[in-house]
Amino acid sequence: MSRHRIKAVGYDDEELDDYDDDGYNSEEQEFAQQCSEEVFKQLRTGDSPVTATREEVQESLWHYYNDVEKTVNYIRNKKAKETKKKQSAPAPVAKAKGSSAGPSPDDVVLNAQSSAKGFKSKQSAAKSTGDKKSTDLASGMDNLSVVEKVNVKSKNLDVLSEFEKTKRKRAMNFAVIGHVDAGKSTLMGRLLADLKAVDQRTLDKYRREAEKIGKGSFALAWVLDQGSEERARGVTIDIATNNFETENTVFTIVDSPGHRDFVPNMIAGASQADFAVLVIDAGTGNYEAGLKGQTKEHALLVRSMGVQRVIVAVNKMDSVEWNKDRFEEIEQQVSSFLTTAGFQAKNLSFVPCSGISGANVTRRSEDPQVSWYTGRTVIEELEATEPHAHAVDKPLRMTIGDVFRGSVQNPLSISGRLDAGSVQVGDVILTMPSGETATIRSLEVDGTPQDWAVAGQNVVLNLANIDPIHLRTGDVICRASAPIKNITSFTTKVLAFEHLMPSMVDVHHGRLHVPGRISKLVATLDKGSGAVLKKKPKIIAPGTVARIAVEMDQAVPLEAPTRIVLRAGGDTVAAGLLE
Repeated sequence: MSRHRIKAVGYDDEELDDYDDDGYNSEEQEFAQQCSEEVFKQLRTGDSPVTATREEVQESLWHYYNDVEKTVNYIRNKKAKETKKKQSAPAPVAKAKGSSAGPSPDDVVLNAQSSAKGFKSKQSAAKSTGDKKSTDLASGMDNLSVVEKVNVKSKNLDVLSEFEKTKRKRAMNFAVIGHVDAGKSTLMGRLLADLKAVDQRTLDKYRREAEKIGKGSFALAWVLDQGSEERARGVTIDIATNNFETENTVFTIVDSPGHRDFVPNMIAGASQADFAVLVIDAGTGNYEAGLKGQTKEHALLVRSMGVQRVIVAVNKMDSVEWNKDRFEEIEQQVSSFLTTAGFQAKNLSFVPCSGISGANVTRRSEDPQVSWYTGRTVIEELEATEPHAHAVDKPLRMTIGDVFRGSVQNPLSISGRLDAGSVQVGDVILTMPSGETATIRSLEVDGTPQDWAVAGQNVVLNLANIDPIHLRTGDVICRASAPIKNITSFTTKVLAFEHLMPSMVDVHHGRLHVPGRISKLVATLDKGSGAVLKKKPKIIAPGTVARIAVEMDQAVPLEAPTRIVLRAGGDTVAAGLLE
């Protein structure tokens, strides 16, 4: 399902032995190596051999999705420009020792005669020189693979007025979080199947394929887990998204991975969410293991990223024969933890359910063992959630979630959720940190072609007039009139999950992931008032709110009050807001 590409996420070697440091498995690494050798071979041959470093070749191949021809053309053009720039530099003219400041009288006469007699000759020479230059230019242009500039006509709509006039269903994203193997993908697969968002033929196909490899119970999970490795391992690795509609709302599921190796992907998913569905395995021993594992970390992360509403789906209740006492025990313990983490009790809901059987997911269970539960089903809790107000009148901001090739008509597309502002077809946008501009050729909102989109909507922007080498996941699009700045350091107010001291960390914001370091512990703060309790502490204890300074290894587009997460050694150490 997902087309996302993340470089250098930092997975643990013990869990992903077949992956190298850049996130490629052995087959992909071998293919990339073959592509590199072919690029070097083509660069060395031809009328004008070109020399390039291995780093230049590998970087270009990565940006052009291992397209050898485009990579060779790009490097040749780049080197040609560098050579031309060197040649065009004015060479110093050596003056003969003892020569006078000006030409001699004889030289003046000879130059005048030459000018008068050779006027026609000069015209002919100029013409032939011009022809030669034109020929050289034409041959140089033949090597270029750049598509000519596309002119897209804008309707110049007043997007905010158009938005106010429309009567669309409300749209909400929710992140599905929880410990690995809690049944997140299966539960969401059941939800989609029961709501007819997936046709029966496709479900039957998944069941047959799952049974072939002895994993029949994974068929529903495969509705979201479309990657071959996800299916083979039985765990979600990257973010998977899917849409479904109820009478009043268009929902987008952001199914996040539960395994600790893929927490950076979970952060990227949660950053797009209006609320969260926390899935808990009610099985004996499994719930306790999950609470010690990723359940707590995921809950803290979504709260740190601004999520306030959580629906707790106590899954696999059929494995404990719908034991009421077991449900109430889980409800009490999880509720206590979530309120301690900063969630308000009125924003928490608990539903006992079973993803495999579908009980209490979209329909109420008819099993006599479940008669004690009279609350809402999972889908009823989703519909009861109130949508957030989005900053449609603020400057344009969107973090790129994916860069991919669309159709023949749309060879370059990006997707993501509009964080603020609005866009329409024909708009010229600015991408940061590259500083390059692009034109919106066309756009889609939740898979439907539209003329415009506003904050809070999931969009695909089909772009023109930009080289894909300037676009990466985690980059931010904005307008030249209100750009986001690239920064290398910032001050942030964080909640510490682990002991903090000056040290190396990874900074995460959605898909953005950059190495950095905590350079200074500024102060510890009061949780309620934010008042300074102690300046320049030597160490910050877990559970403490503090102000710290962070420096990054490269300039990235960030601005206050962006929410960021700090991780180190595979663990989340802090999360907070830029100041």
